[in-house]
Amino acid sequence: MKVTIGPAQYIRNKGLLEAAGTYIKNFGNSAALIGGNTSKEIVEVSLRKSLSEHGILLKHSLWYGGESSESNIDSLVADLRDEKIDVLIVAGGGKAIDTVKAVAYQLNKPLVAIPTIAATCAAATPITILYSDEGEFIGIERKSKVPDLVLVDSEIIMEAPVRFLIAGIGDTLAKYFETKSSVKKATPTALNQTAIAIAGQVYQTLLQIGKESVNAVRAQTVTKEFENVIDTVILVSGSVSGYGGDDCRTAGAHAIYSGLTIFPEVHHTYHGEIVAFGILAQLCMENTSDEELKTLISYYQEVGLPFTLQQLGITNLSDSQWRRLGDITVTIEDMANMPFEVTPEMVIEAVRRADEIGNGMLTTGVAAQ
Repeated sequence: MKVTIGPAQYIRNKGLLEAAGTYIKNFGNSAALIGGNTSKEIVEVSLRKSLSEHGILLKHSLWYGGESSESNIDSLVADLRDEKIDVLIVAGGGKAIDTVKAVAYQLNKPLVAIPTIAATCAAATPITILYSDEGEFIGIERKSKVPDLVLVDSEIIMEAPVRFLIAGIGDTLAKYFETKSSVKKATPTALNQTAIAIAGQVYQTLLQIGKESVNAVRAQTVTKEFENVIDTVILVSGSVSGYGGDDCRTAGAHAIYSGLTIFPEVHHTYHGEIVAFGILAQLCMENTSDEELKTLISYYQEVGLPFTLQQLGITNLSDSQWRRLGDITVTIEDMANMPFEVTPEMVIEAVRRADEIGNGMLTTGVAAQ
């Protein structure tokens, strides 16, 4: 049995970036920063200053490539393989972090993650989600390492567009619904039952303070609720799969997310936003009642999550497109974690039903922006 719960150390505080060198110095005297262009602009000046104050040379500042794709991973590995660098630092969102987790694995280097948005639990998991260079889901790469240290500056997270936090809430909600389904195939153990308990707490936390955390970002005020949601999205949700392992994996919601990425029009939509719709479709496959779905959609309306295909940018699918969606979605490995066999027809029916119920709710509350 092998269990990887999460990062060795997680630190979250206001203004933390200015003290980053205090923690990173434990990994050596030279570093390379890799991340999204915007994220590097946000962190590099303060990071470089803090590293310098602790005798650490930031030798490189590199763009991760825009997608967590094999070609971008291979390119970064080639660029850095012969460099004398003690530690890799990644700044950005889930795709940047996933990319550098795979790079750090191949180079066998310590990894420090500095999330600049709270949109996924990528900083707390030992897997990389692979996409094509065009953004279409490819698969899950396990030659990836969990960060040795995660530094979260809550002021940086607050200054990001609120839509990122909303997407993070959507992605994190899936932990509860998918874990409940995937664990049905497993024999109960201390670890997977702990994962279920954590997933339940994650769900309750988001229901209780999700709206308040979104309002805090809109008011540009770091509040207790906001920081609790940051921790829930980035760290606590990652521990669900950490404790649960293969018994508590992503399931129907993420499979439907991956299937929907075949449509280029969704590539402007964030991961957690599409996953949120995937939750609704998964619940439809599980024959959840309309009333339960409407209750969840009401929460989506409160925080600003999408709940129709049109809100994801998808309109007027042809019969062949529907068939392709069903055929591809059932091949995604996440779908094998459902406690029953799923057919393409079940996927199509579930997505149609979720969209129909969602459209019926458009006039009953504030639609997602």
